[in-house]
Amino acid sequence: MTESKSKEENKIPVSNYIQDNIDKMDDLLQVDKSFDVIRLDLEYAKRKMVMYFVDGFVKDDILHYIMKYLSTLEESHLEEDTLQKLLKRYIPYVEVEEVDDVSKAADQVLAGPTVLFVDGVNKAIQIDARTYPVRSPQEPDLERIVRGSRDGFVETLVFNTALTRRRVRDKSLRMEYLQIGRRSKTDITICYLEDIADPKLVKRVRDSISKIDTDGLPMAEKTVEEYISGRHWNPYPVVRYTERPDTVAVHLYEGHVCVIVDGSPSIIISPTTFWHHLQHIEEYRNKPIVGAYMRLVRFLAVWASVFLLPLYYLFSINPELLPGALEFIGPKDVGALPLLMQFILIELGLDILRMAAIHTPNALGTALGLVAALMIGQVAVEVGIFINEVILYLSIAAIGTFSTPSYELSLSNRLVRIGILITTALFGVYGFVIATTLWIIWLSSIQSFKVPYMYPFIPFNYRAFRDVLIRSPLPLKNRRPRFLHPRDPDR
Repeated sequence: MTESKSKEENKIPVSNYIQDNIDKMDDLLQVDKSFDVIRLDLEYAKRKMVMYFVDGFVKDDILHYIMKYLSTLEESHLEEDTLQKLLKRYIPYVEVEEVDDVSKAADQVLAGPTVLFVDGVNKAIQIDARTYPVRSPQEPDLERIVRGSRDGFVETLVFNTALTRRRVRDKSLRMEYLQIGRRSKTDITICYLEDIADPKLVKRVRDSISKIDTDGLPMAEKTVEEYISGRHWNPYPVVRYTERPDTVAVHLYEGHVCVIVDGSPSIIISPTTFWHHLQHIEEYRNKPIVGAYMRLVRFLAVWASVFLLPLYYLFSINPELLPGALEFIGPKDVGALPLLMQFILIELGLDILRMAAIHTPNALGTALGLVAALMIGQVAVEVGIFINEVILYLSIAAIGTFSTPSYELSLSNRLVRIGILITTALFGVYGFVIATTLWIIWLSSIQSFKVPYMYPFIPFNYRAFRDVLIRSPLPLKNRRPRFLHPRDPDR
């Protein structure tokens, strides 16, 4: 109520006198200070008209065609009911609508559409003949597959909604449009299947996005996540990102709500559990038995990325915990530095190497790998800074980190691994057990839009948890959605 009242107070009505509208638009857009904001003065059918648009956002051929058509008008054509005649007859374009607010018209110009003012008409005409610079929808780097579609989302919202509708030809597919940001006016679309998604869930997502009050969304979907997820000190992601249209389609059919933000190729999927971040589309691009095997191997790799280093350290300082057949696991010589210090240094070194790889041009990537593997790693072992076992087990843990489908989850698990390692070093067996227990309790306390983060493990549901551990054949998975309704898994 207060928000709508505020909008009414800030409304600037369109005047019948075109010069008044020109003065207001020039003041709002500061046409004389921005070279790319263009005001085009026209006269058709002995009527003064003016167009406002941003150079680079308009389709020149469409505007040229409209102007050419308007130039054929005669004065008698616009004598009565001028606005409706222009909208329905004399502006031949599919996306044309009227605007009665000068301030809103200025916002629309900055978003891309062209706005036309006509003398003697107290409403402006919005012509949505915009275009954005866009790259081709190529396969995402983080979600590559061996066999399957190679298209991916891009930075333009309309293209992303089209890629989604191409795969979900359902009459109940809804694309709700919002603008967020006091200054940026960023376009956001909430996407869901009305017949499947929980209405309460849709309302929670819509309300949480509508309440975002900030100047702009410079980081697009990441800024949105920080506002809607809460728990800012929690490293674990409560939403999932994807750049694949087929992944979005699968989650829509399971009852999820997706958020598309203009300017980003990453789509937000909500809500998600811990297990959603361990799934990969490659598992469903193979036969069920192969996909089940791949999922179990991936779970094992993720487990190793979290617990392998703390367990190795625990067995190294407490060799009596190992059976006789596994005595070889402990190091014979810990080297010049304490074992914990070696692990911390190599963890930091791995992160430095990862950041260096991001900023290194592709042509130099091979050279960077050779320097890291041969010069730094080998020399560090020969000098005595590290021992071979530390590099071996850290390498296995790193492979498990890179095997985690969700990049955000892999970074969170890395922090947990360091925390469990330090706690184990300080308190031994008790530290490892307590840290692991607290980690599970912590994960169990997290919720994603009121969906338990560890469901169906906590609270436990056998049938749903079986589907998590084993990639079941699709014809047998006739329950939907399995994660979003823990009280009614057969729905």
